[in-house]
Amino acid sequence: MIRHIVFFTARRPEDREAVFQGLSLLNGIPHCAFFEIGRNFDTDPISPRGPDFIVYGEFRDEEQLAAYKAHPLYRQSIDVVRPLRDMRIAADFLSEAETPAD
Repeated sequence: MIRHIVFFTARRPEDREAVFQGLSLLNGIPHCAFFEIGRNFDTDPISPRGPDFIVYGEFRDEEQLAAYKAHPLYRQSIDVVRPLRDMRIAADFLSEAETPAD
């Protein structure tokens, strides 16, 4: 399982909702085992100005992750978010852990 985690910060506070809406386009991409977008609670005292949003996805393999990134909605999301974002940090890692069943 590949876990894909991306942190985003809006350049300006008034752009946060537009960034969230742009990221929400990613929900329409079918190439994921699991996917969600969250808003940071921003309650960590060590990093008081953390990211605004977190994108989290789980993919069976590199091919599924590549299909996700090749989807037209991925490019559309980038086109909306990139001009409005300040920070973007992405990480992909191979996880042997099982995702808990609901």
